[in-house]
Amino acid sequence: MPAGPRGGRTQLEVVDVRRGMFGVHGSGDTSGFGGLVSPVAMPPASERPYGGWFDEVVDVLVELLEGEGIDPDAAIEKVVVDRGELTIFLSREHLRRVAQWLRDDQDLRFELCLGVSGVHFPNDVDRELHAVYHLLSLTHSRQLRIEVTCPDADPHVPTLVDVYPGNDWHERETWDLIGIVFDGHPSLARTALPDDWVGHPQRKDYPLGGIPVEYKGATVPPPDTRRSYS
Repeated sequence: MPAGPRGGRTQLEVVDVRRGMFGVHGSGDTSGFGGLVSPVAMPPASERPYGGWFDEVVDVLVELLEGEGIDPDAAIEKVVVDRGELTIFLSREHLRRVAQWLRDDQDLRFELCLGVSGVHFPNDVDRELHAVYHLLSLTHSRQLRIEVTCPDADPHVPTLVDVYPGNDWHERETWDLIGIVFDGHPSLARTALPDDWVGHPQRKDYPLGGIPVEYKGATVPPPDTRRSYS
């Protein structure tokens, strides 16, 4: 738990507990650190004032949302300031509209999106899949992170290719490896894996495979089935 602004303690949102070096279950931790216990936690919403230019950006977004008749509390799930960085969690329904404002509004001008990456939290119920966007304002020399979530059962997020064309291959790779479907993408196809591949290998629940070796038909077993040295 990080120190709060007045020396208090802020309770984190724990979504999982990882045991051992690699988080494997059963007898597969071959690292010798099977006794490690590490919570997987999300930073909580920050309280105002956020500091610096962070308040200005959030205020502009709130003003734009209200101008369109959108409840800001419905569009902005939470604002997090952690380690000197600003992250705005958005509902996926409003992602594309907010991205346009972030790019075009004169007080925002985040002209460049550095791509999107996916993260899988299997125990973050109804929010298992996270899409994370890093934005850069060349005009104001600022960096911002946008994050949206969707459930495993409905892994859909609107594409931002028409707003940030450079996201084309990033969205394809995120779908390929994590399984987030970017609705409206012009050609959502695999990039790293064959077209007939089943599943998305960077998900935490994807089965770990063995490795064939070149002598006597031997195989190095998957990590989660090896002998434990803890």
